[in-house]
Amino acid sequence: MDTDDLESRTYTLPPLVLPSLPPPPIDSEGITNDIIIDNGATTFRWGFSQHEPKTAPNVIAKYKERRNNKPLMLFGEAVDCETGARGQARTPWEGDVLLNFDALEHTLDYAFLQLGINTPTVDHRIFMTERLATPLHSRALTSELLFELYSVPEVTYCVDGIMSFYKNNSPTKPFTADGLALSFNTASTSVIPILNGKGILSHTKRIPWGASQASEYLLKLIQLKYPSFPTRVTPIQTNWMLKNLCSFVPDYLAHVRSLTDPDTLRASECIVQFPFVIPVQEEKTEEELTRIAEKRKEQGKKLQEIAAKNRAEKLQQKENDLQYLTTMREGKGSDSKREWMTKLQSEGFDSDAALDQAIKKLEAQVTKGRKKEQGIVEPDEPAEEPSFPLIDVPDAELDEEGLKEKKKQRLMKAGYEARVRARKEKEKEREEKEREEKREEEEREDDLKSWANRLRTEQEARFPFPFASVHLTKSYTDLDESAAAQARMKNIANLASDDRVPKKKRKGGGEDMFGADDADWAIYRKINLANVSSDEEDDLDQLKVIEQKLLQHDPSFTTDQTHAAITTRRSALLAAFKPAYEDGDVRGNTRIHITTERWRVCETWFSPNLAGVDSAGLGEVIQNVLARFSEAQKGRLVNNIFLTGGPSQLSGLSDRLHAALRPVLPPEMPITIECAENPTMDAWYGMNKLSEAGEHHGYTKQDYEEHGGERTRKWWGGNWNNAINIT
Repeated sequence: MDTDDLESRTYTLPPLVLPSLPPPPIDSEGITNDIIIDNGATTFRWGFSQHEPKTAPNVIAKYKERRNNKPLMLFGEAVDCETGARGQARTPWEGDVLLNFDALEHTLDYAFLQLGINTPTVDHRIFMTERLATPLHSRALTSELLFELYSVPEVTYCVDGIMSFYKNNSPTKPFTADGLALSFNTASTSVIPILNGKGILSHTKRIPWGASQASEYLLKLIQLKYPSFPTRVTPIQTNWMLKNLCSFVPDYLAHVRSLTDPDTLRASECIVQFPFVIPVQEEKTEEELTRIAEKRKEQGKKLQEIAAKNRAEKLQQKENDLQYLTTMREGKGSDSKREWMTKLQSEGFDSDAALDQAIKKLEAQVTKGRKKEQGIVEPDEPAEEPSFPLIDVPDAELDEEGLKEKKKQRLMKAGYEARVRARKEKEKEREEKEREEKREEEEREDDLKSWANRLRTEQEARFPFPFASVHLTKSYTDLDESAAAQARMKNIANLASDDRVPKKKRKGGGEDMFGADDADWAIYRKINLANVSSDEEDDLDQLKVIEQKLLQHDPSFTTDQTHAAITTRRSALLAAFKPAYEDGDVRGNTRIHITTERWRVCETWFSPNLAGVDSAGLGEVIQNVLARFSEAQKGRLVNNIFLTGGPSQLSGLSDRLHAALRPVLPPEMPITIECAENPTMDAWYGMNKLSEAGEHHGYTKQDYEEHGGERTRKWWGGNWNNAINIT
């Protein structure tokens, strides 16, 4: 692969930059403007209206400084400055719900101090975002915090998606724009229809999928793909990968199918290079290398000399043993029969025949060893047919030693005859194979098409799971037919079955039909892919023979259809999906290759089931929302589909939405998709614009004391749950 092309697709993670000191608090004396707060789950934005907002990560941590032993409260980027504080970091949000109000209190304390408000009360109106259909418990505690702790005169709760839409679609007063606001948030995505400048919250829908879930899902995919990656992949890094490398495609399934070619898959990948340190290797001079090579050569010579010496000693020992046994056999005549048997037994021999056999064996070994030393290699002589002279001798004519020898010869004869029969059976099988080949040749010459179809059927039947491109037709009941194996497979099948057999019926001893269906045995192969059985090896051998015949005689059968070619393509695809580097390649082993994950993570907004979330996708939710309106209203909504929130900046989202909506809408109905000018900040700027317009939709402290903290004022840009009309 071209090195320049590889480098162009390689991305380096941005270095961790320590935060700078926050600016000093502003002088708020004389400022009577409203305070605008966008309480996001990821980023906290605050500031006076008609001023630029301040931003910081919405996280706090209580930390005890070791040097002075003083407790500190860290907020935002300052949490990353202290390692001990990271483990104690907390955010006001738990997913998509505002729950940690002590963290919210500390966050508001920091925000007001940065605005120069260092008084017991906050004498400014507040515009504050809250999640769509916020739980009443969260609203009650937030109102209690603002009205009782800070004595805020008035709070206007706003839905962030509507405020962003208001900022981008209100060039003139009054606000009468129509559209469909899609708000992509940290932990959820909302679909808000807006008609005549009013959010129709009764028809609003939300799916439980956002940027945090997508980033976590990408992290899981990376961990699954690289289980032994040498560097820890952090959520911050996967969040960067999500923003910079992931994108939507109009048709995810078609796009994945187009990547079945390994070269195409490699061309579409993104490589993330993690930090690495090249180990320092001490370089040696030429003199040192020469000295090491000579030392190794000397060591090799010494080892050869030692081995030759050991062989010579063993050969000398065998010659001594041979001479001793030969001398002992020559001295047999000078001993009585009892003395001779005692001498034989003391040397470990049962009879004269055993002694003769040992001498013969030693002579052969000594002769072979001497010839090997002299470099003489002689071909082995064919073995002569053995003789068994004592077989036909009656037992009455033999002594005890002869009977033992006769028994030994009988066993030797039985083994020899068994080998002869085996040779004859092999010869018979060879002749049968020749007849079968001749018969197959005649069949091929008579009808080549039928012969080729039969062999193709056999090839498909023997094709191992899961590489077969056709349905598996071979029965697997012959894999293992032992009782223990059948019982084991039966238990596995029962566990895998959706229709579990009741316990009473299992005790009743009903008819056992396990094994009658090929699917029962297919379960075994499905869960046991790592171990290839001997039967599967035989199938592969037979498969090679069949494919060789087809390649030789069937013109329509090509090498691309063979098992080896299909396996090679699959291996090449896996290698392209996850390239392997050598063990010593530190740079390569600290890389992550992102291929299909780039589009799979984004596709979860439209198919949450890909990540195991039981929810409708964004396209289906939009279709359900539009179904609640008339055709005229539907046309007004889809003519201004508005995207806001951080994830709305992902590449290809507009095209993916268009591909999802176009088939379900009339052809003549135009679809217009626009993105917010600043998707992450426009909710704050929308509330700022609302404050500048002088509109009053706030919930005052008097309303709080009269109606309680769970309620709020009902207006076009706020939540309707438990809201009341206040005149």
